[in-house]
Amino acid sequence: MTALPPILSESLDALADPVIVVDGRKTILFFNKAAGTAWPSLVTGMPLSFTLRAPDLVDALDSVIAERSHEHDGTFSERHPVERDFSFRIRGLQDRESSSARTTPAALVILRDLTEARRLESMRVDFVANASHELRTPLASLIGFIETLQGPARSDPNAQTRFLTIMREQGRRMARLIDDLLSLSRVEMSEHRRPVDLVDMTSVIQQSVDTLRPTASARGVTLDVIAANEPCLLPGDRDELLRVVENLVENGIKYGQSGGRVEIDLQPVGSHPSDDIALSVRDFGAGISPEHLPRLTERFYRVDASASRESGGTGLGLAIVKHIVNRHRGRLVIESEKGQGSVFRVLLPRAAL
Repeated sequence: MTALPPILSESLDALADPVIVVDGRKTILFFNKAAGTAWPSLVTGMPLSFTLRAPDLVDALDSVIAERSHEHDGTFSERHPVERDFSFRIRGLQDRESSSARTTPAALVILRDLTEARRLESMRVDFVANASHELRTPLASLIGFIETLQGPARSDPNAQTRFLTIMREQGRRMARLIDDLLSLSRVEMSEHRRPVDLVDMTSVIQQSVDTLRPTASARGVTLDVIAANEPCLLPGDRDELLRVVENLVENGIKYGQSGGRVEIDLQPVGSHPSDDIALSVRDFGAGISPEHLPRLTERFYRVDASASRESGGTGLGLAIVKHIVNRHRGRLVIESEKGQGSVFRVLLPRAAL
């Protein structure tokens, strides 16, 4: 079997995109490391179609090898074992006579994984559509009430008082949504930069609980802090970590209200000083069905949309939490059972002491 020149194979191996070289019978002569990672079943000497079951790619390869075209571009999708999308570019390497021979390089197949790009584009489209919908609803209410106040209710003080109260709430709802959208945007822009300032998580929890205790009392919910009263230092952004604790505790108050209690705990995962710290917020409410758990951190996803809006939720709280935790190189774990309440656990790397 003809081997590629060492300098060529080393150069192809250095590329981030998958590259495969085939002979005139579409048998694999070479594949780089990226291709081997993307398709572990690739084997030198086997037909390419045994691994890449992509009719469009095979047809394009036939066309290039037969020199009906010197170069061919296209896309294909895989559905198993996971859904992935790829673009490909095929370039002929030899003339028709030599390329038809076995073991002679005939075509170069360059692939690019489009899965993440298409997922992000889909998320962007969904995000714009959902944000527009969330803003359109209260805005339509405001316009309707303004027109009513200018017309039929112009001389009705009782109606004016009632409508102005509703308008104020709708305005606040839009303000909360815009604030959350701006917060999410800021976090996503800086997500690649890990914070380095030391933050005392104990004081962060205490400040958050002090802020939310009046809200909890108004809903008949008790906030119990189990964390030790000694400092716990983490590398982080204090304002963002405050947002994490406040969002999780506020969720516990809103959606676990029936349990009457929310516990906030801060404990090391292990005994070593470098082990992660686990921040846990537990409510004792109705719990969440298993099918909803994987989607809770999606933008605008709600288990009960009407209940969320009535309680002032924007559907962005857990998305903000997820991105802040990602920026701090931590993990968010959600556990819940119907009738057993929910636990939202944030695992954060601890500063070396």
